[in-house]
Amino acid sequence: MTDKDLSLKKIIRPETANKPSSSSEIADFLKQVGSVARPAGAKVRGRLLFALDATMSRQPTWDLACSLQAEMFKALPGDSGLSVQLLYFRGLAECKASRWVNDTGELARLMAGVACQGGNTQISKLFAHARREHARQPIDALVFVGDAIEENVDALAAKAGELGLLGCRMFIFQEGRDPVVEAAFKEFARLTKGAYARFDASAPAELAALLRAVAAYASGGREALKLQKSAGATALLKQLS
Repeated sequence: MTDKDLSLKKIIRPETANKPSSSSEIADFLKQVGSVARPAGAKVRGRLLFALDATMSRQPTWDLACSLQAEMFKALPGDSGLSVQLLYFRGLAECKASRWVNDTGELARLMAGVACQGGNTQISKLFAHARREHARQPIDALVFVGDAIEENVDALAAKAGELGLLGCRMFIFQEGRDPVVEAAFKEFARLTKGAYARFDASAPAELAALLRAVAAYASGGREALKLQKSAGATALLKQLS
């Protein structure tokens, strides 16, 4: 299966102005997610933009994300739902986003057709795309999984701040312990009133819990979490009491 077969649309608009994560870090992340209040009258079906760095160093994490992406749909309330858009960047200038999908099988099919390639990060394109999508219809959560930044951090922070002003919250997962990347990712999360967490690819259960927690938030906030039985949801509810 090729990228063309996936009906992915290329983002071509010009842009404008290893230690494992600890249980305490996961709890802190869940606490941050729980502290984000959803607006009154929010729609039933949430929208989650799931973005991944697909440069060559990310192959193990991409494989992990492929195996765990179903976690974002598990145990959501029967009267609720979740729409997910997949975005990835790789190579020298390739950044693509899928259509919005509503089931785990379709998302799995999209992800299975993508292979990682060498190249630099394109986080700026991700932020620009998120801003356009959020303007069309609000995004409840923007998830980004990555391990590096090869762009101007101040310029990225300015774009993150713009997303924050628009109410587009970012939930960032960092693999590895690069202190420069950590500081930048935390700042992006702060500017968007989102949350940050470090994860270890060798501990998939932790990432699964995080994905379920953010998906529950995107689909229905605290009330949706009350209907879940996952460890991540239970930990989050404890933080909310």
